[in-house]
Amino acid sequence: MNALTRLDRTINLSDDEQMLLESVRALSRDLIAPNAQQIDRSGVFPQDNVDAINALGLNAMFIPEAYGGAPMSYTAYLECVRELSRACASTGVIWATNFHAIKPLIDFGTEAQKQRLLPVMVDGGLASLTITEPSAGSDATGMRTSFTPDGDDIVVDGSKIFITNGAHADLYLVFGKWSTIEDSKASISALIVEKGTPGLSVVREEDKMGLRASSTAALSFESCRVPRANLLGAPGDGLRILLASLNKSRPSVAAHALGIARAAFEDAVAYINERRQSGRRIVEFQGIQFMLADMATDLAMCERWLWHVAALVDADAADFGIEASMLKLRASDLAMRITTDAVQLFGGYGYIRDYRVERLMRDAKITQIWEGTNQVHRQLIGRSFMRK
Repeated sequence: MNALTRLDRTINLSDDEQMLLESVRALSRDLIAPNAQQIDRSGVFPQDNVDAINALGLNAMFIPEAYGGAPMSYTAYLECVRELSRACASTGVIWATNFHAIKPLIDFGTEAQKQRLLPVMVDGGLASLTITEPSAGSDATGMRTSFTPDGDDIVVDGSKIFITNGAHADLYLVFGKWSTIEDSKASISALIVEKGTPGLSVVREEDKMGLRASSTAALSFESCRVPRANLLGAPGDGLRILLASLNKSRPSVAAHALGIARAAFEDAVAYINERRQSGRRIVEFQGIQFMLADMATDLAMCERWLWHVAALVDADAADFGIEASMLKLRASDLAMRITTDAVQLFGGYGYIRDYRVERLMRDAKITQIWEGTNQVHRQLIGRSFMRK
C-alpha cells in the first residue's frame, strides 16, 4: 500500500457516507470513466452520466432532510467530487456546480423558497451559478446585469458568459445589481431564475479546450420578469451571499482539480512501470524517480489540506476564506503541473488522444482560472498578512 492510499483511508466518513462513496466509485468505474474519451471528443452533454448520478440520489447529500434530502458531511461531498472528476472531469464539474449554485439557497433562502425549489434538486435537477459577465470576471463587482423592481416582480436585463450548466439548468442563481441602489458593491443582489422564464435565452455554448462535455454557455436576460419571491435575502445582500458561496465552492474546485491530478499521477505510475527504454523500466531511472517523488509528495500534502479545510466547514468554522484560497491555489497549480509531467513521462504517446493524460492536461487548465484566478488568490493570501 502506497502513501496516497494510506492517506485516503484516513478520511473520516460515516458508514452511510462510505457506502454512498463506494456506489459513486462503482458508477465512475463502470460507466463514467469508460465514456469519458467519447464525450470529450464529441463535446456532447453527458446526459447518461447525469441520469446515473441522479439514480443514486446524489443531489440529496447536500439538501436538508426537511426538503427531501439525506444530508451528509462536506467531507463526503468533496470526496464524491474528487472521485467523479477522477473518472471524468466534465461530469465532475457538472455535478459539483449543483452544490455551488444551491448552497446559497439553503443558507440564505426563506422557508417558502426552500420548500418550493429544493425538491427540484432532490428530484435530479441541474443548477447553475450565474455570475461572470464580459466586464466582470474575477472582479464580480464589475457586473452590469440589472434587477429592476416592478411591483411583485423583478425585471432582469443583462448578459452572462462562461456559465457552467448554462444550457441545461433548471435553476439559475443569478447575481446582478439592484437598480435603485447607487453604490456599486452595495447594489449586488441574488435571484433564483427558473428554467423557461420568458426573456431568458441561451445565446451559445462554448467550444472549449477542456471539460468539453460540460455545458459552458452565454446567457441573455431581456426584460426577464421574475417573481420578487425568488429574491435571496434583501436587495443589496448579494455580495455577502456571493462571498459565502465562493468560500465553499473553492474547496470543491480544489477537489475537482485533485481528482484530475490523481488520475494523471496513477496513469503515469502505471505507464512507467511497464514501458521500457534501454532494457530497463522507465521507473528504474533515478531522474524519473525524483519526478515521481515530487509529484507524490506534493499531492499528499495538498490532499491533506483538502481534508483540513473540509473539517473546518463541517465544524461550522466562521472564517476559512484564506484557507480555501490557499487550497484552491495550490490544488489547481498542482493539477496543471502533475498533468504536464504525466504527459512528459508518456513521451510522444502523451501527446496522442488515445491516452487520457492528454485530456487531463487540457481539463486541468481551467481550475487555475475559475472561482477567482490564481493571481487573485495569491493577492488575497498575501494581503491577509498585512498588519493594520
